[in-house]
Amino acid sequence: MKKSLFLYLFILAVLLNVFTYMYFTKENTFEKEQSIKKEKKLSDSLSMLKNRLTDADYFSLETNQQAQDYFENKTTGEFLLPEKLIPYLKEKLIAFNDDPNGNKYVGFDKLNDKKFIINHIKVLNHRWIIADFNNTELWGEVIIKYFINEDKSVDFETAETVIYNK
Repeated sequence: MKKSLFLYLFILAVLLNVFTYMYFTKENTFEKEQSIKKEKKLSDSLSMLKNRLTDADYFSLETNQQAQDYFENKTTGEFLLPEKLIPYLKEKLIAFNDDPNGNKYVGFDKLNDKKFIINHIKVLNHRWIIADFNNTELWGEVIIKYFINEDKSVDFETAETVIYNK
């Protein structure tokens, strides 16, 4: 009787070990597969975001080598770096927001005693800037031409303006 009890306990222990082994083996395989799927999904998402960022920066002074070459002085070898030029242009253009009548480069005068100011600027290339503006009620966008003078001052000229309906 004692022998058969030990035999049954032994068989039960072996079965428990086999089932435990199978469970953990399958769980490990399942986790690896899930990990591979998640990694692939994240990689695809990262690749998609990278492509979208590349598309978004296609029209940008920072990524346009031909536009950057425009700022090279062939006689002196002096070069205006985009990292310095872009903040300079933004600072100069936004400084016109302080005018009591609003920023003159948005193409619109005050409306209902609310002046238009430029909020966000993107330098597209060596000649154009796109900016958005508002007066807290109306929003719009403007394309502005800019010119860097010999004395490093900058001149702006409004090229095209659009204002959105409420």
